[in-house]
Amino acid sequence: MSYFTSDFIAFFKELAANNNKAWFDANRQRYEKSVKQPFQEFVDEMIIRIRADDPSVDITSKDAIMRINRDIRFSKDKTPYKTHVAAIISPGGKKDKSVPGNYIHLDAEHIRIYGGAHFLEKEQLQRVRTAIAENLDIFSKLINEPEFKRKFATLRGEQHKRLPEEFRAAAEKQPLIANKQFYYFAKLDAKHILDSNLTDTLMEYYFAGKHVNQFFK
Repeated sequence: MSYFTSDFIAFFKELAANNNKAWFDANRQRYEKSVKQPFQEFVDEMIIRIRADDPSVDITSKDAIMRINRDIRFSKDKTPYKTHVAAIISPGGKKDKSVPGNYIHLDAEHIRIYGGAHFLEKEQLQRVRTAIAENLDIFSKLINEPEFKRKFATLRGEQHKRLPEEFRAAAEKQPLIANKQFYYFAKLDAKHILDSNLTDTLMEYYFAGKHVNQFFK
């Protein structure tokens, strides 16, 4: 089934040009009907499908969906609303962004799909690097799986300029060990938001990244 209508895309195009409380209040019922409710139903279905494969994803759409209101306290950009909707589907949901999972973002231009380990504390980064160093062949095999490469190409992330000495030998064989984050990313045209098989398409991306995500878990 198709969760979204063309007004989902139109709403965000107009919001980008009218990002203020007065416009949003005037269009609030439209937001509820064309954006909030269908996105919640879509995320509920994605959670059900992912949980069928990974029972640890025991969350609801409320646990996964990010607020549309921007936190502008420390930002120079004072526009009050995000021009997208997003959800983190993982065992920790939006409350624990360090848990590897799946981030889905829909806006007027694109569908963005992320996975992997992005928000790592110092101790977590140490454990990830140790796991890579101790399993170089396995890690290389995972990130070179044909479907992973077709869907996501490679792992991304900012790299430390100075790597702890204990990982330098491993870095000569696997430079990604110097990363601060280890995430993968894909982008689709927004026209696919209206597809009746949108959840099927995103599940293909879920399974393409599954083994890499499991490694980081």
